[in-house]
Amino acid sequence: MTEEKIQKDMTIEEAVRLYPETIPVFLKYGLHCIGCHVANWESIEQGAATHGITTLNNMLRDLNEIAKSTGR
Repeated sequence: MTEEKIQKDMTIEEAVRLYPETIPVFLKYGLHCIGCHVANWESIEQGAATHGITTLNNMLRDLNEIAKSTGR
């Protein structure tokens, strides 16, 4: 089993810094705070909860598909 590159406890900023290609996925799911100062300390899971995103697992799946496709 391979470990996912993007985990729910990562900060939004960390995920975007490591994989900027994921920005459209965050936007698609309604997590528009990717450039906000809160993104520096808020986890993906916390951001999803704050914004009422109930499809966290789907969002993580899509984020990881993009992250894996980068080859990093």
